[in-house]
Amino acid sequence: MSRLGIDAMADTAIYGLMAEFHDPSALVAATRRAVDAGYRKLDAYSPFPIEELAEALRFRDRRLPLMVLVGGIVGGLSGFGLQYWINVINYPLIAGGKPYFAWPNFIPVTFETTILFAALAAVFGMFALNGLPLPYHPVFNAPGFALASRDRFFLVIEAGDPKFDRHATAEMLRGLTADEVVEVAN
Repeated sequence: MSRLGIDAMADTAIYGLMAEFHDPSALVAATRRAVDAGYRKLDAYSPFPIEELAEALRFRDRRLPLMVLVGGIVGGLSGFGLQYWINVINYPLIAGGKPYFAWPNFIPVTFETTILFAALAAVFGMFALNGLPLPYHPVFNAPGFALASRDRFFLVIEAGDPKFDRHATAEMLRGLTADEVVEVAN
């Protein structure tokens, strides 16, 4: 990370380039222009959720809803299967003249296990997909990044992007009305 300029770290590997903005609309516009320019490995940071930002980043990850669906199905089948095994196979007991397999009685437990497993899948899936816990990330040491939780907005283009070129990307970010462009060291 260098405020001295992009050439200050020319000999070292970097994580990427970070542009700082004062305005959320400037961040969204810059993100759209960066994506339209062909950059794909980029991320944006803001002190509050910006609905247009996920769309501008073209973020369309569908894995978490699928995890929740699978968790709910597994939970429902587990709850129903457990009751079937207990009431029909392991300990068959006629209560009140009902048959062993009285499926309407199984509905409350099946419903609750469906909700429980879906909720657990959502929580643990969110942690896994977000890479949490994340004790260190290179952007944490970038100058001024602490303001991302207060009043500044940041756009980071990673060096691993196929279109990334240290100088061309820096010039493109400066052209997006960024207040400052800095390198983020690994």
